[in-house]
Amino acid sequence: MDLKKIIHFIDKQKVSFIGSVDENSYPYIKAMLKPRKRIGMKEFYFSTNTSSMRVTQYLRNPKASVYFYHKGLFQYKGVVLIGKMEVLTDLETKKMIWQRGDTIFYKKGVTDPDYCVLKFTAVKGRYYCDLKTESFDV
Repeated sequence: MDLKKIIHFIDKQKVSFIGSVDENSYPYIKAMLKPRKRIGMKEFYFSTNTSSMRVTQYLRNPKASVYFYHKGLFQYKGVVLIGKMEVLTDLETKKMIWQRGDTIFYKKGVTDPDYCVLKFTAVKGRYYCDLKTESFDV
């Protein structure tokens, strides 16, 4: 398996899905914009609201997944990554992924207490393409 090819695939997607686990061990899935920053296939950074249900779930249980997919006319590709999600509220990390226009969501800017960063660290994954799946370690 060509991990560079999978990274290229991930970078082209505009939407991702993040998975969390609630207090009763039920899975939750949420559509998100693509990660704001990616370091290899190991670390992914997302922005979100500190007050969100997802943040509460990750603080209770950091087990998480991130899924990327593309449905073409004749081909479906998907990548799921399994790992843990951290909720980061330090100013340095918040500034690292802050973008112009984020004040639409976070009125007080980068220091808004309702703005935080989700850092996903992958440990393994699974790639699907052309009716074949392959697991891999990150």
